[in-house]
Amino acid sequence: MAEAKTKINIQPLGDRVVVKPLEPKEVKKGGIIIPETAKEKPQEGEIIAAGKGRTEDGKLVPMEVKVGDKILYGKYSGTEIKINDEEYLIMKEEDILGIIK
Repeated sequence: MAEAKTKINIQPLGDRVVVKPLEPKEVKKGGIIIPETAKEKPQEGEIIAAGKGRTEDGKLVPMEVKVGDKILYGKYSGTEIKINDEEYLIMKEEDILGIIK
């Protein structure tokens, strides 16, 4: 398992990745401050750990994403987990919409 800046002790299996959600950039329009509870869930994150890939017809298909990639994912993708008081998501590679360049 390759790891980015954040150290965690979890190895995702198959085509799953562990994602650290990135905080959305706070935008204030017209002087209105949006309370924390009304903010939408972030849809950008950084891959912290990645599995080896999926098996198709008995052959390993490697992941298209890697540790350290910044990604976009669906609003309700993945399963939320908490490790060392930090929030993470575990999701399948197919839930990733794209890599942010």
